[in-house]
Amino acid sequence: MAAFQNMDPSVGAYFKKYSLPDVYEALLSGLLIMRPDDPLRFLEEKIKEIMGNGLTSILWNMCIDPALSLRLKVISDTYLHTLLGLDDDQLMTTELCGKAWDFYSTNLKRKCFEAWTKYCTMRGSAQDTLQRKLAAARSFYKSWLLKRILRKWETWAQFRKKQHKRAAARIGRIFELTLQKITLKAWRKESRYNRRAKKSISHLQKRDIEETDGQTQVQDVEAVYEKHPTEKHPTEKRLTERRLTERRLTIDNSVPAKLTGLAKLPQNALVKIFHYLNLIDLGRCAQVCQSWNAISHVCSVWSSINFSEVKDKMMDNVGENILLKWRAAVVHLNLHGCGTLQWLTFKSIGQCRNLQELNVSKCQGLNDELMRLVSEGCPALLNLNLSHTDITNGTLRLLSRSFSNLQYLNLAHCRKFTDKGLQYLGSGRGCHKLIYLDLSGCLQISVEGFKNIAKSCSGIQHLTINEMPTLTDRCIQALVGKCQKIISVEFNEAPHVSDIAFKALAECQLVKIKVEGSNRITDRSFNLMSKHWPFLDRICMADCQKITDTGLRLIAPLSNIAVLNLSDCMRISDAGLKSFIEGFAGSVIRELTLANCSTITDNSLIKIAQSCTKLVYLNLRSCQGLTDTGIEVLAMLPSLTHINISGIDFSDHTLESLGRNGKIKEISISECKPISDTGIKRFCMDAKNLDYMDMSFCQQLTNHSIKHLSFNCHKLTSLSMVGCSRVTDVGVQYLGAMCPYLHYLDISGCINITDKSLKSLRKGCLQLRILKMLYCPNITRQAVSKYTSSLQKYEYNNDDPPRWFSYDNGGQVHTPKKKKKGAHEKSLSNKSEDSEQPAEPKNED
Repeated sequence: MAAFQNMDPSVGAYFKKYSLPDVYEALLSGLLIMRPDDPLRFLEEKIKEIMGNGLTSILWNMCIDPALSLRLKVISDTYLHTLLGLDDDQLMTTELCGKAWDFYSTNLKRKCFEAWTKYCTMRGSAQDTLQRKLAAARSFYKSWLLKRILRKWETWAQFRKKQHKRAAARIGRIFELTLQKITLKAWRKESRYNRRAKKSISHLQKRDIEETDGQTQVQDVEAVYEKHPTEKHPTEKRLTERRLTERRLTIDNSVPAKLTGLAKLPQNALVKIFHYLNLIDLGRCAQVCQSWNAISHVCSVWSSINFSEVKDKMMDNVGENILLKWRAAVVHLNLHGCGTLQWLTFKSIGQCRNLQELNVSKCQGLNDELMRLVSEGCPALLNLNLSHTDITNGTLRLLSRSFSNLQYLNLAHCRKFTDKGLQYLGSGRGCHKLIYLDLSGCLQISVEGFKNIAKSCSGIQHLTINEMPTLTDRCIQALVGKCQKIISVEFNEAPHVSDIAFKALAECQLVKIKVEGSNRITDRSFNLMSKHWPFLDRICMADCQKITDTGLRLIAPLSNIAVLNLSDCMRISDAGLKSFIEGFAGSVIRELTLANCSTITDNSLIKIAQSCTKLVYLNLRSCQGLTDTGIEVLAMLPSLTHINISGIDFSDHTLESLGRNGKIKEISISECKPISDTGIKRFCMDAKNLDYMDMSFCQQLTNHSIKHLSFNCHKLTSLSMVGCSRVTDVGVQYLGAMCPYLHYLDISGCINITDKSLKSLRKGCLQLRILKMLYCPNITRQAVSKYTSSLQKYEYNNDDPPRWFSYDNGGQVHTPKKKKKGAHEKSLSNKSEDSEQPAEPKNED
């Protein structure tokens, strides 16, 4: 063994390279422990096993049976000391153990110290990272908080700015209105002063006449002038030149002083006043004084010209001169029913470059050639009304070529154009900006025509097709195929329109629906409304007999319905109304029409009074199921100003309760038989704001009712008392004395009214424009022809009242065979029946 200890290093390296000591140790340990019978064979097998497993897997006990293998110590029980000649004492010396322990403890301390220093370093860096994150978080929070505060401040500042702007605008409006009121009050005071001055001057002239003639008593000069309007008084011819000169000087010196005071009024107020004058009055005012003449020549006064108001007096050359003079200022032009204006006027219209609105409806003789003159020089035209004219496809071709900015087009009752003409709307520059189209009464349009409209004008938003029995669902489907921006539809008197049309409109965002007289509309249309049109705010389904309470339940979730018209829908009852009113629309609805819904009772009115706090207009005409109890409850509605309770029998006490509301402006109580003078008196005491009243066929009313109405309701502008046979001239005299703003009056069937009433109206009601006098046998034609020259429209005949008036010419009541509701018959009029003034002030839609 000593030889091995002192062996050559290369030999030792060779031994270590091939693990010869380990092989030797394993084989020798196996021989010693196993003691095989054939040692050589045993060694051969084990050497092969070692060769198979590799030198890296050699263990000292791999040749020993595991059951005989002993657990030997790593150091003391090894066999290396035998091979290398080492003893146990040499491997386990005290010095080696001390060194080993020192090395182990030092190494362990070093590792612990390094781990501790590493942990301290890591903890310090974590603290620094945390502090940096906290600092960043504080900075971010401060900046976020500052931004939020700034955003709130900016929102508040904008809100305050808007509030200040609205307040300033409101103060400006109040100031303007106050200034106008003061101005009008001063103007009225001056006019009264002038009137009194003129009366005093005329009185002085009469006194001079009496003194000159030497008479103590003279005849009534006014009566003489009324009998002989063309003659001069004989004594007036004998006035001396001196007295005439003095009177003229007095008048000439006093009138300019008053006009100078009027000239000091703000020009804006005077311009607004002049803006409402018609052409004749404007010409007369221009001759009063220089200041009024200057105001009448302000461009803004002539921005809107209405030839329709003076169509009977307007000639073609006059219209030409006016338009040529103000062609740069004209923006709105109305020629409704002006048949006398022809080539010269329309040629002048073509020179109005800034014209935006043109109304030539019912102009007799209007043709394609006249429209060609207009199209040559009006590129800015936005609104064109051609209704009731004889235009053809040629005019529609002109529209597409010349009026590319056209937005509103009315072709109602134009029967001479065809489907091909509608195709022209998309040719050339086209009417692609069209948003409103009215095709009412155009029976010649087929499905192909509606397809042409869809191709040409896909941006239509408002569609009106009334009085068209040929309108079908296919027409609507053809139109909606490409026009999906429609928000408003109106199909009155279209009996063939059904739920299929509304199903086709489901792709549009409808806001307004108006259908009347269709028996094919059912509750399915209401189901479509609730699903597809959440912003619907106006629903008019009048005379649609198949609509039931189920339809009202379906639209109850809609929260924007402001107008609902279900007149003549006989299947509507209290249950359906209750469901609708209890929905979202009950608190926002403003107009509700339930005329001829006979199944509605007082329970519905009680529910309406409780929930509909914003209701302004309510129509309950001929709802026979209502009584005094339900109508009295309506006085609780805080916003109710317009109400129609015609054809319902209620008492004077109920009418008094409605008057206590104090806000009623329009009321209709026609055919309410129990109403008497007492009820009218109590109602008028509180209804100071009343503007329109219909008391037709209330045959118990007398002059006392008219008296209380006139003395309490000074703002009255429209009154209908058809069939009030007990009213006489005294009642009309009350109106003439106390109602200066009256502009509509219907006294048809008032058989006790005579010519004296017309004289009272001529003196007192200077603003009266529409007067109906049908079936008035005591009014003569001479009085009518003398008075009606200042009216825009009147109707008159002296026939006996028909039987449905329930009384004869002598006032005797008889039982009518058939009661009608409609227009009166046999009217005699010197004015056109197609006047712009409506026959009834209130549209019950």
